[in-house]
Amino acid sequence: MANENHGSPAEEASLMSHSPGTSNQNQPSSPKPMRLVQDLPDELVQAGWEKCWSKRENRPYYFNRFTNQSLWEMPVLGQHDVIADVPGNPAAQPVPSSPSIPGTSVLKAWCVSPEDKQQAALLRPTEVYWDLDIQTNAVIKQRAPSEVLSPHPEVELLRSQLILKLRQHYRELCQQREGIDPPRESFNRWMLERKVVDKGTDPLLPSDCEPVVSPSMFREIMNDIPIRLSRIKFREEAKRLLFKYAEAAKRLIESRSASPDSRKVVKWNVEDTFSWLRRDHSASKEDYMDRLEHLRKQCGPHVSAAAKDSVEGICSKIYYISLEYVKRIREKHLAILKENNISAEIEAPEVQDRLVYCYPVRLAIPSPPLPSVEMHMENNVACVRYKGEMVKVSRNYFSKLWLLYRYSCIDDSGFEKFLPRVWCLLRRYQMMFGVGLYEGTGLQGALPVHVFEALHKLFGVSFECFASPLNCYFKQYCSAFLDTDGYFGSRGPCLDFFPISGSFEANPPFCEELMDAMVSHFEKLLENSSEPLSFIVFIPEWRDPPTPALTRMEQSKFKRHQLILPAFDHEYRSGSQHVCKKEEMYYKAVHNTAVLFLQNGAGFAKWEPTPERLQELVAAYKHSGRTLSSSSSSSSSSSSSSSSTADKERELGREQSGSRETNPN
Repeated sequence: MANENHGSPAEEASLMSHSPGTSNQNQPSSPKPMRLVQDLPDELVQAGWEKCWSKRENRPYYFNRFTNQSLWEMPVLGQHDVIADVPGNPAAQPVPSSPSIPGTSVLKAWCVSPEDKQQAALLRPTEVYWDLDIQTNAVIKQRAPSEVLSPHPEVELLRSQLILKLRQHYRELCQQREGIDPPRESFNRWMLERKVVDKGTDPLLPSDCEPVVSPSMFREIMNDIPIRLSRIKFREEAKRLLFKYAEAAKRLIESRSASPDSRKVVKWNVEDTFSWLRRDHSASKEDYMDRLEHLRKQCGPHVSAAAKDSVEGICSKIYYISLEYVKRIREKHLAILKENNISAEIEAPEVQDRLVYCYPVRLAIPSPPLPSVEMHMENNVACVRYKGEMVKVSRNYFSKLWLLYRYSCIDDSGFEKFLPRVWCLLRRYQMMFGVGLYEGTGLQGALPVHVFEALHKLFGVSFECFASPLNCYFKQYCSAFLDTDGYFGSRGPCLDFFPISGSFEANPPFCEELMDAMVSHFEKLLENSSEPLSFIVFIPEWRDPPTPALTRMEQSKFKRHQLILPAFDHEYRSGSQHVCKKEEMYYKAVHNTAVLFLQNGAGFAKWEPTPERLQELVAAYKHSGRTLSSSSSSSSSSSSSSSSTADKERELGREQSGSRETNPN
């Protein structure tokens, strides 16, 4: 378990009482300084510098929250900051002191006095599944701020309403046109796959994609035609499934414009199956399943050909509805900016051609004033509400978001915009992954804490390529949404992130198109850099058939080693870890996981996967997070039963999908 990232109350007072010419020992009870509007260069803020006011001297000074250094004069770029021009030089990046949670004066936005101990306790996590002390070794070229519009609760509320409508349209189209429910998680994977190729303006909904028909959505719907197949345990279930498939295939081929030959083949095989079912009453479960497989091989191509145009129509219809929704969202957003005299057109700033340690995404267009958002606590769960729409996050993860915001945000020193931005973030992820039971949990799943600790210790990993503010272990990571997540430390989407050096962990959402794009991106980065660069990739070992991403990495010249973790012998942290019960925090992987080390020459020399290191990494998986979570509970048997039920729910969902389903992020 990672160390808690907070200090004692005395440490908090000590941290905030620094001013030039004073010390903690001489003035332990100094009042906390007044933070001024941060007009510092972005690099200094990222390096930990803050502008404060000294009441004793009645003038401003500069304090570094990482090194506890105080200066009267503004720090000089490159002299005091931790961002250095020399990549890979540990001496250029001082080891920071353990970050602590400052006083509660920043909670004024909630109409709470600085002395309110209850609010101070709210910001102190009781359990920690992350390590925000670890500094990054990822070096990038300095980049310009993004022109993406900043999040606004009113815009996010409209976006969420339209996404719910789009999901309902998708369900109705599948039911009306094909007589099936939408394949589980297929809408979520559609959004992931579309964003790989989307060039539109919306951070979530696709609006500028080529091709219009999504390969992911098309493939998953076709897999469930004419009916969705599920795992069979008993003989009668197998018999019933065979009958339903034959009946559905016949009904579909008769109702579509199929060729005479296709109609003839399907009808003959269906009648032959019905005849066999009537006369053979002693068939076993295996006999029925063999017959079903034979029927699928004979009828499948003809059924697919007959349904092709209809399924393509579903995919294109959903895309064009999404395009119209994006226009409405954009108009709403621009109207809010106009009301506040903020222009959405800006001149591209000049960017120095220099190497820096990676820093959170910055937005070029200023954020307008944000409306008030309410928050209250219910049984250690923070409930954040805007206009009656409530999102939830556990107290520990609320504290984590507070810390990430404090480290990363540079335009809100008074924390007035913290709660509105938390609401936008939580609402965005809720809409991205759906509101159904366990829906989307696999898309956000993460490696266990012990594994992250081992990756950092053994291979210098300090960065996650696919994470979110909710499930990240390090405070530096890439995530899907730069607008909502940048305030909480995100470096933006992985495919738009171009490191020169560093050691990275990549555990992508198991969407085939996204994984394939990831491999192309990593290989290009490794090819173009002579600095130490390493990616440790975790993906499912799908062999029937193998995914293009797995095949390409196994054949890559940058592959240095490969591990296979057996199914049900290793765990992942739940994608709903920020709201789920403690006993549901971990679940067993239902398939093998392939771990591949992709490194250039310098990366291999620095972080070589030696047998000793690999053995220690595998040993880290032996620490069961579920056991740790349950050990403090007096009813461990109840916890085990609850976790087992959750595992079955997830496994059943994957089996019923008919496609290679998503697991952890």
